[in-house]
Formats: sequence, structure tokens, C-alpha cells
Amino acid sequence: MNLFERHLTWWVFLCIVAGVALGKLLPAFFQTFGSLEVAQVNIPVGLLIWVMIIPMLVKVDFSAMRELRQHTRGIGVTLFVNWLVKPFSMALLAWIFIRHLFAPYLPADQIDSYVAGLILLAAAPCTAMVFVWSRLTNGDPLFTLTQVAVNDAIMIVAFAPIVAVLLGMASISVPWDTLLTSVVLYIVIPVAIAQWWRKALLAQGQAAFDAAMARIGPWSMGALLATLVLLFGYQGEQILAQPLVIALLAVPILIQVLFNSGLAYWLNRAVGERHEIACPSALIGASNFFELAVATAISLFGFHSGAALATVVGVLIEVPVMLLVVRVVNASKPWYERGR
Repeated sequence: MNLFERHLTWWVFLCIVAGVALGKLLPAFFQTFGSLEVAQVNIPVGLLIWVMIIPMLVKVDFSAMRELRQHTRGIGVTLFVNWLVKPFSMALLAWIFIRHLFAPYLPADQIDSYVAGLILLAAAPCTAMVFVWSRLTNGDPLFTLTQVAVNDAIMIVAFAPIVAVLLGMASISVPWDTLLTSVVLYIVIPVAIAQWWRKALLAQGQAAFDAAMARIGPWSMGALLATLVLLFGYQGEQILAQPLVIALLAVPILIQVLFNSGLAYWLNRAVGERHEIACPSALIGASNFFELAVATAISLFGFHSGAALATVVGVLIEVPVMLLVVRVVNASKPWYERGR
């Protein structure tokens, strides 16, 4: 893990402080910045999102899907947890905690928006960071690459319908055209650009590809942190008025991470997969493609929305919670091997 990845939680916290402070000092700047929109898409933020997402997608090798037959059980568990359990379990947790248990402590006009943000977070499986988590557990690298490629391919066609269905079940109205525009802008086009770039780099040799990855890797984190400063510049007043909101939003996210990682880990053990397959399968089921979730939340609901704030909370707790999951699966290897 590089410096930004290792200390992501602290970088995000510093961005919260910087964003809130700048929002108080320079409100006119943030209002002007937020007005630079075309078809409900903020142009500067859209460009930042591309800089954030594309370097991660360059790493994805869709040809790895040819290896599906080697790990059908592990891939089956991954797809079951990521697409049939994870989004729906988060919708349930959001209903329990945000609409009921925590509702008296949250701004009433943002309840629907918080629920929407949590659903967006859960509907986007992790793409890049899962490679880091897999390495920390000695996970099978080919399996990790295969499941990421399969998930990204499914996400192109399944993200919008799942989000639309779950938001509809939560009685939250979202225009289909805006949702589909978000999918095209933040999934389809970045995937196309990234794969073209990947092919061009590999044509120059593996050394050229590795050198390019080392150069562009920091772009993603830099763009993410810049986006967070802008987001919290808009959210500052609300956060200062309701500081408890971030802690309350973290509760369903934390439960969902632990539940889905534990379920995937146990299911792989039950079907007889090796530990080095179970680990990345559990980790991708727990983590999220939070860059996509943040981008979509901003497009659908705006900078000021609770949805955007909810997705950022996912970024805030990503690293410490995932490191906890890594520690658990590493420590439980003897138990796993005895029952496989």
C-alpha cells in the first residue's frame, strides 16, 4: 500500500476539515464552482471523477474472464454476495437504522437522501483496492483479477437497474435518464478509455505498462481528495450543525461490511474452496467502488445532498474496516482449513 492508501482515513479526515473550513471562508467560490453544470453534471467534478476512476480501470484485464472455469465455486460465491445479497442487505439496514432507529437524530429532510447514498455505495463492488486487500491475505492473484473483471462487466449492465429497483422500493424517485447518464459517464466511457489505454501501454511492453501505472497511480487518490474537499465545502454547514450524522451513517456501513465479508468467507469454506480463494472473495464482497458511488450520488442528488455525504462516509471508514477484515481472515486460516 502506498502512502495515500495506508493512511486514507486520515487524508479523508483532513479533507473534511479543509473542506468545511474553506466552505466557511470562501462560500462564493464554492457556489460558483457548483454552478458549472451541463445536464445536471458538474463539469469540474466530472473531470476529477474520470481522473479518479480511469487509472484504476487500466489495471483491469477483462481477458481474465477466460479463467472462470478454474474457480467456478469461488466466482459463484462472489457473484451471489455482490449482486444478490449486498445491495439488498444494505437497503434493509438503511431502512432499519436510517428510517427508524436513527431517524430522530437525523435531519428529516435528508432521510431519503441518506438511504439513497447507502444503496449507491452497496451497488458498486470494489475494483482497485481489492487487489491491495488480496495481497495482504496472500490471495490468489489470478482469481482476484478474474472476479474484478467479471464484476466490472456485470456492473456496466446491472448497476442502474439494481439502483433503480432499490430506490423505487424505498419510495425515492430518481429520473432514469439521469441514472443512465451517470452509468455512461462513470462506467461505460471510463472503461472504454481505460481499456484502450491499457492496450496501448502493453503494446510497448510490460515494463512500460508498470512504469505508467507507477506514475498515474497517485492521480486517483489526488482526484479523490480534491473531490472530497469540494464536497465538504458544500456540506460544511450541515456537518457543523449535525456532527453526529457521520457516526450514525457509519453504523449500517460497518455492519454491512462485516456481514457480507463473513458470509462470503463462510460460503467459500462450505463449498470447499481454498483459503487463498476465499480471502479475495470475502474482501470484494465487503469493500465498495466508492469513487463510482460518490460520482453517481453527486450527479443524482447534488453536492448538498445527504446521498453524497453518505457515500463519503464509506470512503472514511474503508481502510480501517477492511484492515480489520484482513486481520480476521488471516488469523482464522487454521479454522478455515480444518473445516474446508
